[in-house]
Amino acid sequence: MSDSRTSSFALHVSMIGCVAVFAAALVNAQSEAISPVTGAPAFSAAAESSSLQIAKAAFPFDLAAEPGAPSAAAMGGSGQQYHQHQGLLHKLTFEAGGGFNAPIGNDTGNGAGTGAPVITWGGNFTGGGGLRFDKWVSVLGEYQFMDNKLPAAFLAEFPAADQITAGNSHINAITASPVVDITPKRSNGVYAVGGLGFYHKSTNLQTPELTFDEFGDEFEENVTVASFTSNQWGGNVGFGIYHRLGSGMYGGDTGHTQLFAEARYTFLHTPKPEIQDNVNVNNGFGTTELIPVTFGVRF
Repeated sequence: MSDSRTSSFALHVSMIGCVAVFAAALVNAQSEAISPVTGAPAFSAAAESSSLQIAKAAFPFDLAAEPGAPSAAAMGGSGQQYHQHQGLLHKLTFEAGGGFNAPIGNDTGNGAGTGAPVITWGGNFTGGGGLRFDKWVSVLGEYQFMDNKLPAAFLAEFPAADQITAGNSHINAITASPVVDITPKRSNGVYAVGGLGFYHKSTNLQTPELTFDEFGDEFEENVTVASFTSNQWGGNVGFGIYHRLGSGMYGGDTGHTQLFAEARYTFLHTPKPEIQDNVNVNNGFGTTELIPVTFGVRF
């Protein structure tokens, strides 16, 4: 009987103890729920510290000490090299364009007889590239090809027996050309340009000749029967206008891509002709002056 009472008493004590523990836990939870926010950081820091310790225990490596892991200094150096490379690209500039050539008419007195202009209207192509030193000055290496017809008055100076009825003048130029931007901060601006370099001029005289096509039909075409070439120094100088497009292919506040139109006075001091037995022994037709007008893009 005493054993039964003892067991019952122990059961009641256990139940009361469990209830007491549960009540204490409930009170503690309610206390934490209404506690001020100032206690939160301490709990977060403790939790974070525990998480960090767990992470270090799980991964005992030092990532910064790994051979393949880039250091902060290395990453900074790579960034500097990138910016230096970007800066070099930023200084490169290129251009391409085409247009027409207008004769001046000051090259009279140099023909094969009475003295007539040696060129007339034609077309041109220009291409080049170089460095942009700053927002004001660029220097380009340029190639320009100019194709001009020969004036009828000039062709009439040749003997009728030669039957020279057509011809052309080809000029190939390679020059160093500085470009000065007069209005570097404007979307629509003005620039000055000039150049000095090597000019190769070829004057070709043509006569009509009968020939046949692939079907056996006869037709007439001009065939070059004489050509005079000369090599000399020459120069050009002029002005142009431009319109900037966007912010430039390399970024920045000022766009470097431009549509341009320009006109340059071009001078070639070719040898004056010396005719002996209807042959120009100097291989030149005297001073050549013209104004190439070019439209293009520069970037």
